[in-house]
Amino acid sequence: MCNSQLLKILKGNNQIFCEVFICYTLGIHQSYFDMFRDGARKSLWQSAVKKYEGSLGSSQRYDVVIVGAGLTGISTAYRLQDQGLKCLLIEANNIGFGTTGGTTAHLNDFFDTSFEEAINKFGLENARLFAEAGKEAMQVFAANVSLHNIDCDFQRKDAELFAIDDDQVKELAKIFEGAQKIGYEMKYTEHTQFPIPSKKALLIPGQAQFHPLKYINALAEEFLKTGGTFVENCLYESHKETGDEVLLYTSQGKIRSSHVVFATHTPPGISLLHFTTAPYRSYAIAFTLKNGDYPHTLGYDLHDPYHYYRTHIVDGKKMIIAGGEDHKTGHTDDAGACFARLENYCRNFFDIDRVHYAWSSQYFEPADGLPSIGILPSSSGRAFVATGFRGNGMTFGTLSSAILTDMIMQRPNRFAKLFDPNRFKPTAGFTTFIKENASVIKDMIGDKITMDRISSLADVQPGEAKVVRHEGAAYAIYAESSGQRHVLKSTCPHAKCEVRWNNAELSWDCPCHGSRFNVNGKMLCGPSTKGLERLE
Repeated sequence: MCNSQLLKILKGNNQIFCEVFICYTLGIHQSYFDMFRDGARKSLWQSAVKKYEGSLGSSQRYDVVIVGAGLTGISTAYRLQDQGLKCLLIEANNIGFGTTGGTTAHLNDFFDTSFEEAINKFGLENARLFAEAGKEAMQVFAANVSLHNIDCDFQRKDAELFAIDDDQVKELAKIFEGAQKIGYEMKYTEHTQFPIPSKKALLIPGQAQFHPLKYINALAEEFLKTGGTFVENCLYESHKETGDEVLLYTSQGKIRSSHVVFATHTPPGISLLHFTTAPYRSYAIAFTLKNGDYPHTLGYDLHDPYHYYRTHIVDGKKMIIAGGEDHKTGHTDDAGACFARLENYCRNFFDIDRVHYAWSSQYFEPADGLPSIGILPSSSGRAFVATGFRGNGMTFGTLSSAILTDMIMQRPNRFAKLFDPNRFKPTAGFTTFIKENASVIKDMIGDKITMDRISSLADVQPGEAKVVRHEGAAYAIYAESSGQRHVLKSTCPHAKCEVRWNNAELSWDCPCHGSRFNVNGKMLCGPSTKGLERLE
């Protein structure tokens, strides 16, 4: 069967699967898309990406260097600069290149870690503080929007959390009980706005949604207005703390600063946090409806992994954004099938007209359920980090700006101890800690043992992507349909794991700690600070 015949069959069955087939089998790779995010599939927000022309200058010293220009980095840079500090924001690619460019932009003050779970692990008072942290983040976000008149489609919304089967009904009851114990408002509702049959549902008022690129573009402009410096295409390579300063080494030269903040979703290099957080990918699609019956609330089910929904108008077109099918990064043989399953699941309930966008994004799961915001483990006190946000990156990224600003300016912050990156106690997340690190060890060793051995690099056929061993060395090879081969050393520079092919985003993903690379070896996201070596 030729490619055109197979394509016709696929197109009749599933729109997203068809698009993945086009990208992969027909050899259309990253450069074709002229992308501005860490994947080959365009997200709903990318038309709003702007380019910034800042440069490092010569011999400047800063109070704070912020690494990473997503929501966390830009929010923190803006807040620090507004407090009178001299700040530099550097980004390896462009604004919103990473998770912020791929988020579905829910803004919640209830979390993936339920309040009942927080009570069981950390006690009632810490669970109350956890809830207050969400309220604080919502206030910080709303204040930024109001103060600067930011046009980012910010809308307050009710959320609906619904149970599909009897087990989920029991889980929903525990979520409700936990909220009751700490005084967080939730109530049962008889009806939801979603055409998904449910047995029970909770209504949670006071949540929100927004356009992430519009928001961070506006904050970046405010950062620049107050004297901040923003440099894109500046890759962090390493740093060292020397007494009263931090020396940062980048692709554009050396930088001197009093402090550094890593807002890179996971810190670069090797850190304790790479053993207490694990990388996951989530999938999203945006579609129009034939019947025009769009929900006005945010929606979440209790599947594992769960599905989540909301409505947004982009370029005059109203669409539902649906997400789900999460899995650990590098732990699927067919990422394209995740899109297909998500689309098919939505078609069971929604009267879908057309799927306009489909993309995936990365987030990090903490072993004990709480994010890490504060001093980087092993730092003498001048390097800071924010990571482990689970599916609540927009909320915790915003909260990080407040916590880190207070810490750098040596002011007390009531949430700092709760989210201390050095807090980790095996009792709170022991099972998850063991499971995730056993998986890392298995991936690190297993892939090297089971790798295919080939006699020639030409054994990888057009349309294939494989990690193979040839003459004692390991290679990641992607062969376009034209026969052109992209040959890379397959060992991730971060911790020496072997990368795996992602056929949906056309990338090589590290299953151990989440570093990702394009077909030419360029680093898409850390914790690696180097790309994969390319062989001509």
